[in-house]
Amino acid sequence: MSAASLVREIFGAKGDPDDEKSIGTEQTRYVPPELVVLCLVVITALAFDFTNGFHDTGNAMATSIATGALKPKTAVGLSAILNLVGAFLSVEVALTVTNAVVNIQDSSGAPRPELIADGGQALLLIILSGLVGAILWNLLTWLLGLPSSSSHALFGGLIGATMAGLGPAGVKWVGDGTKLDGVVGKVILPALMSPMIAIAVASVGTWLIYKITANVAAKYRDSGFRWGQIGSASLVSLAHGTNDAQKTMGVITLALIATGSWTHLHQVPLWVKICCASAIALGTYIGGWRIIRTLGKGLVEIESPQGMAAEASSAAVILTSSHLGFALSTTHVATGSILGTGVGKRGAKVNWGVAGRMLLAWGITLPAAAAAGALTWWLAHTIGGLIGPIVIFVILVVLSGAMYLHSRKQPVDHNNVNDEWVEEVTDRKLPEPALSGGGAK
Repeated sequence: MSAASLVREIFGAKGDPDDEKSIGTEQTRYVPPELVVLCLVVITALAFDFTNGFHDTGNAMATSIATGALKPKTAVGLSAILNLVGAFLSVEVALTVTNAVVNIQDSSGAPRPELIADGGQALLLIILSGLVGAILWNLLTWLLGLPSSSSHALFGGLIGATMAGLGPAGVKWVGDGTKLDGVVGKVILPALMSPMIAIAVASVGTWLIYKITANVAAKYRDSGFRWGQIGSASLVSLAHGTNDAQKTMGVITLALIATGSWTHLHQVPLWVKICCASAIALGTYIGGWRIIRTLGKGLVEIESPQGMAAEASSAAVILTSSHLGFALSTTHVATGSILGTGVGKRGAKVNWGVAGRMLLAWGITLPAAAAAGALTWWLAHTIGGLIGPIVIFVILVVLSGAMYLHSRKQPVDHNNVNDEWVEEVTDRKLPEPALSGGGAK
């Protein structure tokens, strides 16, 4: 079903729209509540995709912005274009995003019959509640400048809503033993392994770069690696679009199948691809400047060779995971790569205080988003009917607006994203002022 057909089904009148006799004579038909909830799910899913875009921009472009390889607005513009392109390259993750962690589909990928017996409202409420939980956690961590995982926020929201609606048995905790699957295999193990792998790859790459270029003048070395940064950062952006936009495509497609608006179990509607790609690209262009600042200035004082090593390591790990069908967190990979460049460069200072706060945010993302998803499902279910989903949607809008307004009290944008990381935020000592009459050495 196309987007236009969906709108006509919900709001259109009976009869041929080109037949003048039918215009004005047919009463607008009753709108099934499941179709209204479907619209809320689609809008909320695209909103999540938008937050995913600006929440994860720093994964690709933070180091390029920090080293001056790209101007801030140029960096987010380039990243947005490549996210848009990457979203069309693969649907491998889209087809596995939900049935990998929750038992709301059968082995063929179709929704479980008992969840669509009421026109799909039971399944739609689970999806909507999970999305609300994911968005709220994304916005909270963005407000705090913490680069947590949008992927884990989505999984956590869906897990919480599913547990609230179906009980613990509704969650696929482990696979059948033949492959890595379920929450443990698809979420927890990759989350533990991917940062470690990224740290190792980036630290070795950084060490090799400085070893090979030891006799090259710093001026020429940095200039050359800035061009390399642009290429490697572009690859990360492309990989991010390939990996992350697919998640929202899968969620929307499942919702369409639940209401009978789409019947292909292994294809994503073209309009869904276009909408999801556009949403994540627009979010990327808006730029999550708070998180870009944390990654670019708060962890390690990045030089161009380190920046290229970090981005190349991130791209390699993310593209490999996407090829294997793992819904990997680009945030975990990118942060691990940046930390790896601090480990691999002799004398580099890593701000372990900021790193510790990130690790704490990573650890509580899944349960926090799950709690938010479960709470919103309980609230909507308690209210009941069509009003329940509308209420949690309104709550989402209100809380999102409140967090945005709060962020404006201390705005971070392309003008101040590279300012010195102040002493109140970290333990780093600010540079001592030069003595009068003395030159800087």
